[in-house]
Amino acid sequence: MESIRQLYRVGNGPSSSHTMGPGIAASRFLDKNKNAHRFRVFLYGSLAATGKGHLTDYVIDEVFRRHLLEIIWQPEVFLPFHPNAMKFEAFDSSGNLLCDETVYSVGGGAIVVEGEKSEPVQIYSLNKMDDILKWCRDNRKEMWQLVEESEGSDIWNFLAEIWEVMDASIKRGLARDGNLPGQLNLKRKAQQVKAKTANFRGPFKKRSQLFAYALAVSEENASGGEIVTAPTCGASGVVPAVLKYYRKVYKFKVTDIYKALATAGLVGNLIKQNASISGAEVGCQGEVGTACAMASAAAAQIMGGSVEQIEYAAEMGMEHHLGLTCDPIAGLVQIPCIERNAFAAERALSHNTYALMSDGVHSVSFDEVVETMYRTGKDLSSHYKETSLGGLARVKKIL
Repeated sequence: MESIRQLYRVGNGPSSSHTMGPGIAASRFLDKNKNAHRFRVFLYGSLAATGKGHLTDYVIDEVFRRHLLEIIWQPEVFLPFHPNAMKFEAFDSSGNLLCDETVYSVGGGAIVVEGEKSEPVQIYSLNKMDDILKWCRDNRKEMWQLVEESEGSDIWNFLAEIWEVMDASIKRGLARDGNLPGQLNLKRKAQQVKAKTANFRGPFKKRSQLFAYALAVSEENASGGEIVTAPTCGASGVVPAVLKYYRKVYKFKVTDIYKALATAGLVGNLIKQNASISGAEVGCQGEVGTACAMASAAAAQIMGGSVEQIEYAAEMGMEHHLGLTCDPIAGLVQIPCIERNAFAAERALSHNTYALMSDGVHSVSFDEVVETMYRTGKDLSSHYKETSLGGLARVKKIL
């Protein structure tokens, strides 16, 4: 299993698979063909279907801005390996093809180049939650300690930087108002929700703060701001909101936040390894569902739960998002994406409470629910996997 450094990536929204991935792929291809006269890019499947709403063409244009470029959209063409596919071509001044390359944006900003055998660096020898739980029991250690032993002590410096970016995205989101970019003309709500918390007391006040934090990050992502994939751009508001909530409301130390991030990263990595975090491959259950599982585990970790209770919280985070479709209206990472982040954050708190009330014993294991999510995602029609051809995107058409 790869390092959690490959899961938590700092970048600009609105989409890790449609913006970050294509940008990385385009830069890589240009570096290999700097002397080419012109370029052509084919966007396939989900990349083509919702690319304009996700700014795919914009980020590719930015990379090739000093070169002749043609972008060809083919939303009806799905390549076998992954729905997020693109093909780059470079030509000389006589029109001769110099180089071509097919690339897949597989989620979380990661790319796979067809024909290249690049084995990911495996940091973790354990790839299943059941094995991790056994390791924790046998060694009388916590999940975050497995992260430290596998990644090295420098992982804490990395997680400190990740938290700094997450926290900054919350602060920026709370400070901004107005409308988000795109044809929906959706108003930012985070600042307004945060202001209303002054009118509330008790649990309602605390919960409205949580909503404000999640909305703040998700709105920053939707406007192309800097966020952390956790595990993706579209689901980037859940984990920061939950951790900010515990830091602000319960005054936890920042070192506790880092440990919670480590545990959350381990959970996200397991899903990425054994299933998928790509909305184009498995629907929103792979994005917001994974984010909720990560945040649920982080919450149980920070509240002193046992490893069994942490596993239970993470399992619930995924189980109760099974079948969640990815059907963004107008192809924008706004409706229903932004509100989903807020409610997934709230669910994470409930999963934590429920898990801590139990002894950690339950019927469906985390590994089993991850396998179920992946199979469910494969069974979903492509209309519900980031193509904006079904669900809300079909009912609520924006001209």
